[in-house]
Amino acid sequence: MEREAVREYIEHAQSIIDASPQMDEANTKAAILRDFLGLLGWNIPANTQLEYSVKAFGKTYKVDYALVLEGTPVAFLEAKGVDNSLGNKHREQLRAYLKNEDVNLGILTNGEDYEFYRRQVVDTKVNVNTLAKTDLQNLCERVTILRAFTKDAIENNEWVKILNRITELRDARDTLGRDKDDLATEIAELLANNVSETLSQPAESQAKEMIDRLIDNIEEEIESPDSGGGGVVGAIRRQNISGPDNAKVAVFPSRESGLKFLTENNAWGFVRIGGKPDYVAMYLSRDAQEVRYLAKVKEIVSPENAQLRREPESYVDRKEIEDGKRVVVFEKNSLYELEDPIPFKNKWPQSLQYTTLGELRTAETTDDLFADDSKRREEPNSKEEFVLRAVRANPGRSLRSIHRTVAKFDESPIEWDDEWGESRTDVQTALQNLRDLNLVRLDNRSWLPVNSDEV
Repeated sequence: MEREAVREYIEHAQSIIDASPQMDEANTKAAILRDFLGLLGWNIPANTQLEYSVKAFGKTYKVDYALVLEGTPVAFLEAKGVDNSLGNKHREQLRAYLKNEDVNLGILTNGEDYEFYRRQVVDTKVNVNTLAKTDLQNLCERVTILRAFTKDAIENNEWVKILNRITELRDARDTLGRDKDDLATEIAELLANNVSETLSQPAESQAKEMIDRLIDNIEEEIESPDSGGGGVVGAIRRQNISGPDNAKVAVFPSRESGLKFLTENNAWGFVRIGGKPDYVAMYLSRDAQEVRYLAKVKEIVSPENAQLRREPESYVDRKEIEDGKRVVVFEKNSLYELEDPIPFKNKWPQSLQYTTLGELRTAETTDDLFADDSKRREEPNSKEEFVLRAVRANPGRSLRSIHRTVAKFDESPIEWDDEWGESRTDVQTALQNLRDLNLVRLDNRSWLPVNSDEV
């Protein structure tokens, strides 16, 4: 597959999307995805069947496209409209199709976002792993993955070699990055013992440079999404995550709509956070209700110093960026989707909470992570954020005055009631929690932000 052909597809598809950004599924398939299939060498009806019947969840469904060789489906493509964001429900749907029909390859796309999956059997257990996720504009950086899904590669069984090599290279890259210091020391000791001790110090420094070059060469071959190491680089089982059991993991809640920031920037923002954790895990709320992503933390910076794809205001309102909120930047190529996400049971993080890598590895449900959430929570929840804004806007005021202030904010979850009722109790509880978080203090019935001397 030629990179130029992919570029032409990107330009053509983007022009269609720009002209009709709310295309439904039927129009997306007709205007964009037929061309995508053609790019991969699949054509209707010669080797592609529409609305192919599959079994899943005890029912019969129709997968949008079955790519067929010698009468047998070898890959499925599940399509959604440009007007429909890809979600966990769609992913589970495709995974079920692949598992139940013994089909090894799958693509999920809405024309703008593209996700590639592989079914594998390991020790009699069937897994469907994420190979890559990308968007239309970065599709050109995934030519190797695309090549594995072409008719020629599947027909010649070349797809297995392509994907196995990508897996091996990713494992090698991760090992080199994780163990760079130890490997460099071993190389230096080898030269010192077998050549001369005077080589020890320069050898260790040059060995690290060599390892960095190897990592760069590997990334170039496997076509990492971008030079910043952004995007989900693959899937990993929790037991295979490297690091000590006591490593600190910050768990942030997010809706699936927030994942755009995560994958675009290889970072998470805009949050209030104290010390630097070792890892960040993402709990997806709403339909998903599971801890699904993990990344290693590189640094924590201000929004102004974060190297974001777009201006901060394009992600959130300006008020969401102020008040000391930060951006948590991940290590290059460290953002993984968990093959075995942690499902919700009774407890979930309504705001930033902490756990350990050991607990994350062994947790069966979210209850195992947040069993003692009153001690773990270090950031106010959304309701408490509004109350904190009210205290900062009018420091030194009484409970009643703070209640009146917070009720005036746009989209405030708290309504004004002059009587002592549920709303007043909510404000009182929020203030007590904020005091426990050391964000406000009480001085003679007046509430003040911590570190404020105003009365």
